[in-house]
Amino acid sequence: MTSAQIITLLAITAFVLNLPFGYLRNFTKKFSWQWFACIHIPIPFLAFFRIITGTPWQYIGLFLIMSVLGQIIGARLIKLKH
Repeated sequence: MTSAQIITLLAITAFVLNLPFGYLRNFTKKFSWQWFACIHIPIPFLAFFRIITGTPWQYIGLFLIMSVLGQIIGARLIKLKH
């Protein structure tokens, strides 16, 4: 697998991993510990995947953007349900 493929896969993983946590944030009080947990639980998993694959730290910004997008879209999924 090439470096570009690994980076793309990690970016997609960051997005998809954050979708359910963004959805769950809808059911928590803003700034509660559960709200913060929904935001921060995926971080160690992404860091683990990045370290295992040997991806340079320069790509953390990309993974952060994809994580935020996953959180935002996950939070908006509740609107599609209603």
